[in-house]
Amino acid sequence: MCRAARPHLPVRPIWLCRVCGHPWPCGAARLSLLSEYQGNRTALLIYLATLKEEATAHLIELTPGRPPGGLTDRFISWARARG
Repeated sequence: MCRAARPHLPVRPIWLCRVCGHPWPCGAARLSLLSEYQGNRTALLIYLATLKEEATAHLIELTPGRPPGGLTDRFISWARARG
């Protein structure tokens, strides 16, 4: 019997991958998103920026007084088109 691959989705509000436990978007999620948004990098970046803002709000609530760092790199920088 073959198991279907589970999608690497975030656990909110902690923003860790529900499959591998890495900070989301994990490597597998990034590959999936690049495939899903192939040919529409602008839409991918808009989607990721929206999720970054949601994650920022969640993580600030979880750790008041300690703003989360590195979220732009984690959510957006990797998805920018290579020059």
